[in-house]
Amino acid sequence: MSSAAEREAVPGERAAADGRPAVVVNGARRAAPPPAVPARPGTPVPLGARFRTGPDQVAGTNFALWAGGAEAVELCLFDGPGPGARESRVRLTELTHEIWHGFVPGVRPGQRYGYRVHGRWDPWTGARWNPAKLLLDPYARAVDGDFGLPPEVYGHVRDWPEQRVADTVRDDRDSAPHVPKGVVVHDDDDWSDDRRPKTPWADSVIYELHVRGFTKLHPEIPPELRGTYAGLAHPAAIAHLTRLGVTAVELLPVHQFAHESHLLERGLRNYWGYNSVGYFAPHAGYTASGTTGEQVGEFKRMVRALHAAGIEVILDVVYNHTAEAGELGPTLSLKGIDNRGYYRLQPDARRYADYTGCGNTLHVVQPHVLRLITDSLRYWVTEMGVDGFRFDLAAALARSMHDVDMLSPFLAVIAQDPVLRRVKLIAEPWDVGSGGYQVGAFPPLWTEWNDRYRNAVRDFWRHALPDVREMGYRLSGSSDLYAWGGRRPYASVNFVTAHDGFTLRDLVSYERKHNEANGEGNRDGTDDNRSWNCGTEGETDDAQVRALRRRQLRNLLTTLLLSTGVPMLVAGDEMGRTQRGSNNAYCQDNETGWVDWSLRDDPEWAPLFALASRLIGLRHRHPVLRRRAFFSGRAHSADGLRDLAWFTAGGTEMTERDWYAPAATLGMYLSGRDIPGRDEHGDPVVDDSFLAVLHAGGEPAGFVLPGAPWAERYEVVVDTGQEEQGEAPGTAHPAGAEITVPARTVLLLRAG
Repeated sequence: MSSAAEREAVPGERAAADGRPAVVVNGARRAAPPPAVPARPGTPVPLGARFRTGPDQVAGTNFALWAGGAEAVELCLFDGPGPGARESRVRLTELTHEIWHGFVPGVRPGQRYGYRVHGRWDPWTGARWNPAKLLLDPYARAVDGDFGLPPEVYGHVRDWPEQRVADTVRDDRDSAPHVPKGVVVHDDDDWSDDRRPKTPWADSVIYELHVRGFTKLHPEIPPELRGTYAGLAHPAAIAHLTRLGVTAVELLPVHQFAHESHLLERGLRNYWGYNSVGYFAPHAGYTASGTTGEQVGEFKRMVRALHAAGIEVILDVVYNHTAEAGELGPTLSLKGIDNRGYYRLQPDARRYADYTGCGNTLHVVQPHVLRLITDSLRYWVTEMGVDGFRFDLAAALARSMHDVDMLSPFLAVIAQDPVLRRVKLIAEPWDVGSGGYQVGAFPPLWTEWNDRYRNAVRDFWRHALPDVREMGYRLSGSSDLYAWGGRRPYASVNFVTAHDGFTLRDLVSYERKHNEANGEGNRDGTDDNRSWNCGTEGETDDAQVRALRRRQLRNLLTTLLLSTGVPMLVAGDEMGRTQRGSNNAYCQDNETGWVDWSLRDDPEWAPLFALASRLIGLRHRHPVLRRRAFFSGRAHSADGLRDLAWFTAGGTEMTERDWYAPAATLGMYLSGRDIPGRDEHGDPVVDDSFLAVLHAGGEPAGFVLPGAPWAERYEVVVDTGQEEQGEAPGTAHPAGAEITVPARTVLLLRAG
């Protein structure tokens, strides 16, 4: 606002329910509405914009929008891109079960559109309708343009002098020139040539990556494709994934998202994408082919290319909140369609219930919100070809009215849905609200990110575990968390690092976060890193420190890939990627957040990739490393051999007292003779047996190899004390011999 006249407050069109005045700002800048375009009644289903040919062979698009409580809805059509596009409006006069709908002849794929929704402006009761704001269709299949968040896109006057009540003063300036538009998409497609890999959970190895960050610096991908879906589909990108041996990529959010205003003001952008605004649209910033629907086809081609290589596609999805933030956030879509219907509000209704730390929480118990989410999920499976989802802050979705409820409507609907119950479902099993930590509590259909695994492995290798019980549970599939209700070891997604936190290399190079580049005074990001810098903070030229760090990386990778459960790696960790100490690179869309492909050919880091690939190959070849059932710990034969046994450094089985004591050395025996289940031919599953010895101490230690019935001899398969790992069989030792385990080393020995 630039003048006193423009700041003048006038009574709203309707008074607030409690008698307080609803206030709007003089609308002198608002353009006169253009002439209306006629529409036919159309149908209330499906929601969104669907191009079709009517019964009289007239082609056009059916528009349907749920807007409970609204008084009128205008469909706005734009004749081109950018702020200068001419707008035509269509009044949707048909209303069926709170769905406004109409069929507009002649509207074809590529048409840009949005909505204006009319109703009361009364923030005191949660009503925030403002027809001056152009709203994105929640069901838009494609989005053209970017969210810059100037003052005009806020439903309230952002710079109102009395900030305490600023969100209650309506801003009547037109937002249409400043916001992206939905795009009508021709979404008929034939997936008959696609073959989903359908990798069983127990055989899965997940690779978390960012579409832009993974491809942006890849030297073998053409420059015009870097940072895009087409770049990830490029043979050079897929070759890296297949050489490594992963079975699935988990893509950081690819739903259309917006950049937060506080980042734009600092010259930064949201990089990770956890700020969704369009749950059906692939993010337009990751396309090489165009933003008027072309991004949809490009995404589908990427999925097909990954499937052809045997790689599944899992999407990290953010249905717990949206980019509209709290009462001081912008009005982009749901807030202006029906604020009270889409969001959880506090008892005073003006404020938002925030279980996400992002300002708002979607009200998933509402049928239309639940429908939005499940329609979106089914769309990505059936029409975009994806194979599963990782749900950000899934506990927020599992809340009923207030508390987390494992019988909540969201979980119940997913469990009975014939499409969704067949795909991979991963919960981030917590949110920031009271009672939000739910690791181990999700029902049997779900797998979970297991942060207790992360913490235990980090603590063991920095020699900080108070006892070894926690490590034993985590290595063997976390039966204490998941052995109930028919759940299996693959309910645990094991990880040491994720996008949120240090990279693997930084975990052994920094003890303190270094997030200064985010402009938040280094206050952002966790302080609970459980890291060890090997004696020097940050990068160093000290050869001994660098060698120790590489060894610790080998230890962490080897532990992860030998553990029972589903391992998840983060893109670049297998090559020693660093973020230079940043543990919160959410706004670092630059070399800090991107994968550095020069490391792939660096002699210092190339052996790490070779080890990771070799370990994944071991998992694929040996079913004893990817069990489908929990260990019993009982003998199944007369000789007393058990499927799982634990040993002290002295070669004796661990006692209860041993479990409750700190220990630097732990031996884990996995029997290949006692694997439950049958193979695809109905035959018993039989494998080699292995002994893993993990030694986190700073000095070499002796370890006595167990004798009968466990083995007669042991052959070294993996030795993380060695920079290079040979493919040929390693040194053999007789049972009963005491071997020397080098400081900070994992040995994997085949028992014979």
